[in-house]
Amino acid sequence: MDTDIDTKKRAVIKQIGARIAYYRTLRGLTQDELAKRASISPGALGRIERGKYNDNVSIAMLVHIATGLQIEISMLLNLNEKDQQICLESIQN
Repeated sequence: MDTDIDTKKRAVIKQIGARIAYYRTLRGLTQDELAKRASISPGALGRIERGKYNDNVSIAMLVHIATGLQIEISMLLNLNEKDQQICLESIQN
């Protein structure tokens, strides 16, 4: 059962990272620019966008990123069932 939870957690983190990259690109920002706005390192932002940030991203960090993107944090966290399923399939394959 823990494996299922870990897989779902990785899928959610990957989806959040993809949303950050999407909104960053939509805003015309580079990773360096957003990292500076969010007060995090560009390397950390890159790992978050790829879903590779130690499998754990804090809410505080997401708040900083959302603020840097000038969006509500809910836009990063509101994942529907289809989004989650797509991410689960990508992790399992």
